[in-house]
Amino acid sequence: MPRPIHVEPHLTEEELRQRYRSRTDVVESRHFQVVWMAIQAHPAHRIAEATDYGRDWVFEIVRRYNEGGPSAMVDERHDHPGGQFLLTEAQREALKTRMQTPPDEGGLWNGPKVAAWMSRTLSQPVHPQRGWDYLRRLGQTPQTPRPSSARADKEAQEAFKKGVSKTR
Repeated sequence: MPRPIHVEPHLTEEELRQRYRSRTDVVESRHFQVVWMAIQAHPAHRIAEATDYGRDWVFEIVRRYNEGGPSAMVDERHDHPGGQFLLTEAQREALKTRMQTPPDEGGLWNGPKVAAWMSRTLSQPVHPQRGWDYLRRLGQTPQTPRPSSARADKEAQEAFKKGVSKTR
C-alpha cells in the first residue's frame, strides 16, 4: 500500500473542501481538490485519476501548498502581462503615417517591406513575419491578387465567370 502524501496543516480538511467547492477559477479549484484529497490520505494515482492531472503534477501541487500555503494555489497565469510590442505607440503611429505613401522600394506595402522599415527604425533585424503582423494590426490587407497558374485556360475562366461551362 502506498504511503500517504504529507500535507502541512495550513488549513483544516473542511476549509480545504470549502475552498475546492467555492472557487470560480477551475485551476485553483482543482489545486485545492488535490490538497483536500491528499489530506484525506488518498494515494497519488487516485488523486491523478480524479483531477485528470499526472502523478508528478499532484506531488508538485502538494509541494507548493506545503511551502507556500493556500496562497500558493493561485493560478499565476492570470497575472502574466504577456510579451512586449516591438514598436511603441508612437512608432506604430509613425508606421501608420508612413504607410499612407508608397514604400521606398516601390510597389505596395507587404510584410517584408514593413519589417525593413521596422529594422531601420529599431536599428535591429526584424523578421518579415513581424512586418506582416504589424501590417495586419494596422488594418491593412494584402493588396495584390493571388497568383494564377500559367497553365490556366483563360477562355474557361471567362466562361465560368459568365456561368457557362465548357463541359455542358
